[in-house]
Amino acid sequence: MHEAGFAVAAVGSPPLGASSVSARAAAVAWPVRSGAMPRLVDKFSTRPESAPSIEMALNRSAIVALTSGGQAGRPAPEWVGSCGKTQLAAYIAESQWHARAIDLLVWIDASSRASVLCGYVDAVVATTGVRPVGPADQVAASFVRWLSDTSRRWLVVLDDLARADVIDGLLPGTGAGRVLITTRNPAALDGRALGVELGPFSRRDAMGYLVGRLTADPEQRRGAIDLVEDLGFQPLAIAQASAVIANSWITCADYREHFASRRRLIADSSGAIPPAAAVTWTMAADQAELLLPGGAARSCLAFAAFLGGHAIPVDVFTTAAGCEYMAGARAGSEPPPEPARSALSVLERVGLLAINGSSEPGTVQISPEVLAATRNAMPAGGQHRAATAAIGALLEAWPAGDQRTRYAQTMRASAESLLHAAGDSIWADGCPAVLIRAGQSLDAAGLTGPAVDYWRELAAISDRLLGPGHPDSLRLVENLASACKLAGRTDEAIAWHRRIVEDRARSFGRQHSLTLSARLSLGKSLSEAGDFGAALAVLEEAIAESERALGATSPDTLAIRDELAAVHLAAGDTEQSIRLQRAALSERERVQGAAHRDTIVARQKLAEAYLAAGRLKDCIAAYKRVLADREKVDGPDHRGTLHSSGALAAAYHQAGRMASAVEMYERTRARCERALGPDDPDTLAACVGLARGYYAVGRLGDAADLLRATVARCELVLPQGDSLTTSARESLAAIVGG
Repeated sequence: MHEAGFAVAAVGSPPLGASSVSARAAAVAWPVRSGAMPRLVDKFSTRPESAPSIEMALNRSAIVALTSGGQAGRPAPEWVGSCGKTQLAAYIAESQWHARAIDLLVWIDASSRASVLCGYVDAVVATTGVRPVGPADQVAASFVRWLSDTSRRWLVVLDDLARADVIDGLLPGTGAGRVLITTRNPAALDGRALGVELGPFSRRDAMGYLVGRLTADPEQRRGAIDLVEDLGFQPLAIAQASAVIANSWITCADYREHFASRRRLIADSSGAIPPAAAVTWTMAADQAELLLPGGAARSCLAFAAFLGGHAIPVDVFTTAAGCEYMAGARAGSEPPPEPARSALSVLERVGLLAINGSSEPGTVQISPEVLAATRNAMPAGGQHRAATAAIGALLEAWPAGDQRTRYAQTMRASAESLLHAAGDSIWADGCPAVLIRAGQSLDAAGLTGPAVDYWRELAAISDRLLGPGHPDSLRLVENLASACKLAGRTDEAIAWHRRIVEDRARSFGRQHSLTLSARLSLGKSLSEAGDFGAALAVLEEAIAESERALGATSPDTLAIRDELAAVHLAAGDTEQSIRLQRAALSERERVQGAAHRDTIVARQKLAEAYLAAGRLKDCIAAYKRVLADREKVDGPDHRGTLHSSGALAAAYHQAGRMASAVEMYERTRARCERALGPDDPDTLAACVGLARGYYAVGRLGDAADLLRATVARCELVLPQGDSLTTSARESLAAIVGG
């Protein structure tokens, strides 16, 4: 019998735990599928003659890649890349799913590393019923290891792989599953997959597809054989041509004449004979205009050209900004209610896009070749207007809540496409707000590696276009430094913090509050890196500058003093830290009042210093005051209050006052479960503390039972290697042995 799911794999050391299953994970109904798979287009063709047997390739190799005509590791030529790879992959996946040949189907957009990470995190949610916490790269790597070990049969589809580095460390090993990749860039495979090249249709496949699309009026098929030859048997060109014919009264012979005429016109203007699809898309756009006069369809296509073609949320098109642009309404006037949906419907009818209504939310998919051609056909002014409308629409549609959702990822992908497609013109008034929003979303989603790369790119563009001293450039470098710190790239973070100090000193002066704040951040980073001497030097210089410019009791000066005391504590100089903390607390009480949050935080830091120095009586007294103040100011269920409650319990424990310690541990755990939920990391930490308290007073059975349940939950919701999980396991082993 197969194991119950990702959380309880029987082989190896799975990422979210092998020892037990929470009720939610056990309730997941198998088989399971994850990801927004594109629907098969009307009259989809399996290409029985022109497509090699993908099933046979999957039997030969655990990793198979569908490529599109690239030679010697090169990407496919323009207009040839869109040859139906994604559709064939979707057909194979659905076939295996409906045949019950697989227990798990995972479909992932592989156009960026961020989208791959999000796809794996979604798969964890689908297979456990729980959204794990922690950085997405750790969660994804854990899931990949589980795929390599599990006995469940699975298929992972990585659609539209862009580059080899996108899946570094994220490609499952062999086992009970298979990986199917689609890519227009064979070099992205890096020798890791069996390549299956898809070329043009065969004559029979081309005729079968074209005739299958033209069923309403058999007369329309007249001239079909000659038409598919003129179109070079290219799938994209034939799809667009058949859509136009099916939505008009013309025959294949009529279309062939129009095609030849349009091709000559394009050749005369460009000096080269264009590929078939470079002609058919323009004819599809003309047909869309006939079906929906007024320009809304062309405007819709221009709007989409800057948002990428993989999965643009329909909600972006239907925003006020999108509808206004497509309707050609003046600013401030009320746009017609349905121009976007009408335009999308018509563009789908003529074969220029596909609407995936089965995904949540609905998305629009467009060939990258069509998008590029649309942008190239627009004048510079038209490109800027379309890009500006896309910026406004993305901001309008951006979700305000959880940034780890699939919807948020599609928005980030559209924003990044806008960044690369729109060029420098959108930076005329500074960094567009939507690009900042996309970076913040990466941070909030725990996509630490992609966030560093994204902020670095934005900072480089801003330096080039706006200059290093521009406020937006300074802000972007700050975001980059923060992202580096979150990603564990301490040396990079320090380097960027040094640049921030220099830039702010140059722009505002050495004693400006913004420069002093930058020095404070640099001191924190140096301390976190263990370079206490450098940190102390930076902070002491900053204090001197702050006292001269702002005064000894200004909030900025006090904040720097707080950090200086923290660095002394981290460096082991507890007495100096206590002296500084007591002085800072006294100043804050005098200037800000005893109930001010900054004063409460200062008292808590003093308690921590007392604890480090072994002055437990002073520590307990300080923590009791902190807890009382927090309960009055923030309430009993505030996370800060709960932290203070747990800290007081631990101080009682260290002082040997076990009755008080257990009572406080129990109160903390109960409040955490009520306020934060049973799977919150702070709740789990409170459970571990309580279990240790039980053990210390001889309640070994209670301690063991609580730790077993806590370890199970930690393994389920925390990433592999999390320190809390390790601590809980070690405590359990100390009690039960092994």
